[in-house]
Amino acid sequence: MTIMNWILRRKLLVLALLAVMITATNAQNVSYITKHKAITTELSEQYGIPSSVILAIAMVESSSGEGKTAKKLNNHFGIVGQNQQAKNGFKSRYKEYDSEQESFMDFCRTISKKQFYARLKDNTDTKQWVKAISKSGYSEQPKVWEKRIMNTIQANKL
Repeated sequence: MTIMNWILRRKLLVLALLAVMITATNAQNVSYITKHKAITTELSEQYGIPSSVILAIAMVESSSGEGKTAKKLNNHFGIVGQNQQAKNGFKSRYKEYDSEQESFMDFCRTISKKQFYARLKDNTDTKQWVKAISKSGYSEQPKVWEKRIMNTIQANKL
């Protein structure tokens, strides 16, 4: 086998692996969206926060439900607080919830207490919501976080 053939085969293998990873990630995202769409729609109606914003933040913060904090603590938003998992060997600064739904509800309650909330309530402009949440100190890397949330909304057509 020539060096050129070896390089070509290696590139094809890398592309095939990337395609498999993208397909798996897309399937994971679709599953997560399907599972949580009803609760985000209900909370959107109740709190006036766009469902797409709630869902995209949950997807990013929990790695579409696959993150350790989401799995062990039912925390899909990276909300800091107390938990009982230290006794099980999982120490974390993140809050523990009895259910995923409780995590989603707490996120909306938390957002509804922010200064910008009254101004944006029932506004459907996702970009304004993401920017306001970011500026409120939600993320330690606001610009990167905003971009990830907006990309998640666009990529998943939320």
